[in-house]
Amino acid sequence: MELTKRQEEIIEIVKEGEPIIGDEIAERLGLSRATIRPDLSILVMLNILGARPKYGYYFRGDVDTQSINNKLQKMLVKDYMSTSAILDEEDSINDAIVELFASDIGTIFVTSKSKLIGVVSRKDLLRATMTKMDIETTPVSVIMTRMPNVFTVSPRATVKEAAQILYNHDVDAIPVINQHLKVVGRWTKTNALNVFIELSKTKED
Repeated sequence: MELTKRQEEIIEIVKEGEPIIGDEIAERLGLSRATIRPDLSILVMLNILGARPKYGYYFRGDVDTQSINNKLQKMLVKDYMSTSAILDEEDSINDAIVELFASDIGTIFVTSKSKLIGVVSRKDLLRATMTKMDIETTPVSVIMTRMPNVFTVSPRATVKEAAQILYNHDVDAIPVINQHLKVVGRWTKTNALNVFIELSKTKED
């Protein structure tokens, strides 16, 4: 697996100032703590960095990136994806709000005749409730982000490819679709982190 430029910068910052807390690393990079949280999680999962409460991050050692890369090439999205929340384009905004909180997720996929046509997020729904729209009768399709402006991934893509999509476009979740545009799952940052946790356990074993 190839580390990103930002992850390499974080490693150098930790080497120079260990132990160092996340807020200080973010300040050195000119970014927010929330922005670098996924990078720190990945580096800890890969055993490049260590982390202790009230102590901070410290350097543990370089990782065998080639070995990890070989494993990632064999790990497919279909084996690690989550189930998805799906609504029809005619379902109301209120239906979407209920589904979002019932499923405890941040994104709902919208379909028409079983094919993906858009995505609606927690922010979309929040904005809708602050307007004069009748959320009981207005279709969710009115406020969704439409295809082709939706990032997707194939169930047969590698987890490395899927994680890169999330990272490159700074999104929390994307629909997993087959060749017929049917939604078969959901790929999230949590799924990606679970993969790295599995890899770190394999390394320890």
